[in-house]
Amino acid sequence: METTARPVLRSRVWLTAALALAVLGVVLATTGVERPVAVAVTALVGAVVTFFVLVWALSTSGRQRRAYEEDLTAWAAERAAQAERLRIARDLHDLASHGLGLITVRAAAARTLEGPAGDVERVRALADIERTGRAATTELRRMLTVLRAPGGEAPPLRPAERLADLPQIVEDARAGGVRAVLTAADLADVSAGVQLTVCAIVRESLANTARHAGPTVARVTVGRESGTLVVVAEDDGPVAGWQPHRGAGQGLPGLRERAAALGGSVEAGQVGPGFRVTARLPDGTDDVPAARPERP
Repeated sequence: METTARPVLRSRVWLTAALALAVLGVVLATTGVERPVAVAVTALVGAVVTFFVLVWALSTSGRQRRAYEEDLTAWAAERAAQAERLRIARDLHDLASHGLGLITVRAAAARTLEGPAGDVERVRALADIERTGRAATTELRRMLTVLRAPGGEAPPLRPAERLADLPQIVEDARAGGVRAVLTAADLADVSAGVQLTVCAIVRESLANTARHAGPTVARVTVGRESGTLVVVAEDDGPVAGWQPHRGAGQGLPGLRERAAALGGSVEAGQVGPGFRVTARLPDGTDDVPAARPERP
């Protein structure tokens, strides 16, 4: 997104005034006057000119300062609006990618099954689709309420996700067909912003696995390395016959923006037939408790 450059105050008013007064001083110094009246008149002219130069400099400098402050205020408002648009875009991406993406994946998987097992799976898929559709509708209504709320009213907010929500995020991915396993260290004293970002990384990574690889095996690991919180989500690659479902293409860029805002980073790429996402988020302590794998 193109961003307007920060306004810079460049004023040559006082330089111009100084040069004008210097010229005036040179002129007065080289003017030959001997009579007292002439000296008085010359001094009076010099004082008057100096007064008007200073008044002009103060007036012009004040106008330039006010114009600069107005430009700076407009620039700050534009930056804030752009940041808010990016936040809304990330929320919309989460809504479309995770909710509607799960609906698409479940419908596609159930459609290919046949026989009694296929009938049972289709019933389960329809239940998952209904649950996900209701959750997506609720989230969309919340977002619309936030956007429409007057400035003086506090809009309804959803609770911020925490590391304790990771098992449910993984369970939701399993409901979509991904055979996900979570291994999480017993992390303490993690800031709320980092916890929220970790949850977003895990959800987006598993959503990408569901879309691009289908019901494959995925492993999520969360732990610490030398004061850095490390999140790794990787899968074994597409299952045989799976047709990838394209997303909006903004998931990984959005994760990188979230991590960069915390001073961290996100790397992603192919590892053999599979795909791996590795996030590193600085967050404080060097203690590394032993990881406890969660059984699928």
